[in-house]
Amino acid sequence: MKFEEKLENSDLTRSMWILWILSAGLIALDGFDFFIIGVALPFIEKDFELTPAEIGAVAVAAIIGSLVGSLTLGAITDKIGRQKMLLVDVIIFLISSMGTALAWSAFSLIFFRFLVGVAIGADYPISVAYITENVPSRFRGRMIIGAFTFQAVGAALGAITGIVVIKSCVLFSANPLETAIKYGWRIMLGFGLIMAIVIYFLRLQFLLESPRYFITKGDYTAASIAASELLEMEIEITPEDEPLQEDNITWSALFSRYWRQTVFASVPWFLQDISTYGIGIFTPTIISVLAFSKETDFLSVQINSASGAALVDLFLILGFLVAVLLVDKVGRVKLQIAGFLGMALGLTILTLKEGNNTSLTTVLVGFFVFNFSMNAGPNSTTFLLSGEVFPTAIRATGAGVAAAFAKLGAVLGTYLLPILRVEIGVNRVLYILAISCVLAAVVTYVFRIETTGKSLEQLDSV
Repeated sequence: MKFEEKLENSDLTRSMWILWILSAGLIALDGFDFFIIGVALPFIEKDFELTPAEIGAVAVAAIIGSLVGSLTLGAITDKIGRQKMLLVDVIIFLISSMGTALAWSAFSLIFFRFLVGVAIGADYPISVAYITENVPSRFRGRMIIGAFTFQAVGAALGAITGIVVIKSCVLFSANPLETAIKYGWRIMLGFGLIMAIVIYFLRLQFLLESPRYFITKGDYTAASIAASELLEMEIEITPEDEPLQEDNITWSALFSRYWRQTVFASVPWFLQDISTYGIGIFTPTIISVLAFSKETDFLSVQINSASGAALVDLFLILGFLVAVLLVDKVGRVKLQIAGFLGMALGLTILTLKEGNNTSLTTVLVGFFVFNFSMNAGPNSTTFLLSGEVFPTAIRATGAGVAAAFAKLGAVLGTYLLPILRVEIGVNRVLYILAISCVLAAVVTYVFRIETTGKSLEQLDSV
């Protein structure tokens, strides 16, 4: 029996669960590092006396780094292997997390936030390829989305960390505001370093490479060893059972031979990330503008905003759990289209006013609909599909290009949102984002490739 058939008939083994947990842990770190900056940024702004341009640069640095990491390290992953790049990825996290917590100027903070982004960007193609290639197709959707759920767990942990740090400054410092401004944001970002250290040591305990990767390289001995460890049974993979797969596919094939896959994986993700990161990173700011505009105490505003963000992040987790339950029943494409339309509805709700003000209830309902729809749909399915629609030899490269294109949308959303908020107002920004979500639903339908229930062998022949 071929390795593909044995994998498809296998139950989830201990090795599969371990590689899933390690990937999920790194994705949790992604979520924490991306979204903790939204809580820390008001304090950094006062500490370094940032200009509006510098505020935007700090917020967008990690996303630009993510674009670079996805675009470059995804392709390298297909050359040197998934497991090696995972270790390199965690090391970059360690260095950059330490640098952000100890930053001495706006420039140094922007530089280390960029490196954090490079690590996050690398993690997208590595993790999705790693899980996709090593679990049976009947579990693939739920396992990948289940791991990606930890991005929301990390984001919620970031909001909770912010609340604890700010309240600790209030309770235990003689000068709470000064303490929070000078040290509070460093402590918040320092928690990312602690998480990176823990994940690094866990990574060293499990160094399994993908058997499919070895097969594409023609290394059948290494593939047999890896497959035996993965499936927990003695397996011998031979050229007769698993003929050498095409391994000379170039980067340019993504825009010629696999152009439809590239458009399908990239464009909806790009449009989604304009909203996801534009809204997500500035959730505390948006909540404070919409619901706490009359509050004058700086620390009270930050605690209330971080608390609101933590509540909103719980809706992110709920959306992911629904995606895990429905992705193999409803299908990736239908779930993605419904999610985009739900995001548009949530953004529209955020524009509703009672008189001249927006009530906290309206704000929370709008965020609930937006975040629930996003994670039950496109925030889950775009990540999943990027690892399914490309062949093994170019899977991490394709997923990396899709993720990089998505992060270009995130850069636009994160950098332009604060500027547009001042120039045209929050409501008009929200209307523009709602239109982009509807457009993403249309693109998904036109270029759809349904991968539900198909093995990677079947998908490679598409």
